Amino acid sequence: MDSLSPLFKHFTLSARVFYSGALCGIVDFDNQQGVGILHVLRRGTLRLAHPPAASIELTEPTLLFYRQPFAHRFEVDDTLGADLVCASVDFGASMSNPLLRGMPNFLCVPLADMPGVEGTMALLFDEAFANRPGREAGIDRLMEFMVVLLLRHAIDTKMVKLGLVAGLADARLAKAITAMHDKPEQGWTLEELAQTAGMSRARFAAGFKQAVGKAPMDYLTDWRISVAQTLFRRGKPMKVVAPAVGYSNPAAFSRVFAKRIGISAADWITGGNPQ
Repeated sequence: MDSLSPLFKHFTLSARVFYSGALCGIVDFDNQQGVGILHVLRRGTLRLAHPPAASIELTEPTLLFYRQPFAHRFEVDDTLGADLVCASVDFGASMSNPLLRGMPNFLCVPLADMPGVEGTMALLFDEAFANRPGREAGIDRLMEFMVVLLLRHAIDTKMVKLGLVAGLADARLAKAITAMHDKPEQGWTLEELAQTAGMSRARFAAGFKQAVGKAPMDYLTDWRISVAQTLFRRGKPMKVVAPAVGYSNPAAFSRVFAKRIGISAADWITGGNPQ
């Protein structure tokens, strides 16, 4: 069962490298772009500061991920430097993407804890420090794959304790969550989702809320709204979007959308697609 691909079918993961090389001195990241940031440290000693918290010293290859704008500072010895690749990461639909809900603002993962990442990291830095045709596109794609590896690691190790990633870390809940993600147009009932998970109705409902942080049918509604927003951004009309997310009646979908988002779908579309 592939628990991540149905998400990426609806939300396009994209990374854009904005720095690669040997970093020296002090660098501040204000991250006002409204997207996440991924840093991959290959070599060197790096002091990471989140003012006013105490700094963290990193001395081994490490992956640093910020899911949303979060000011931070790197301090690196000028003589030795530190080899880094840094990229902005957009999961599509910004914070309405359920992957980001419940994720910690900051993840720090030594690459030694992520088996199988060595080959990707070697290729990433080989491309990043070279000057070959297609270099920029190549390292962008490799950073996207690093994000996928991070998500796999978070699921496999149960690193995240609440939210979608926590739900996907439970093998039984993941079956139902993946089914919702894969077929938002299906008229799911609580009983059908529990059956998909191989659990009783009561145990499924309680376990889902404990792991994900909300009731299964509430999560399903939010997922459908998120998918609908993506479709609206792609220019799809209401008559196409409503049935694509499980509503045969566009008026009924509009009422649910307004209740969840606070404005009508029509106003949301014409208002510049706010998050």
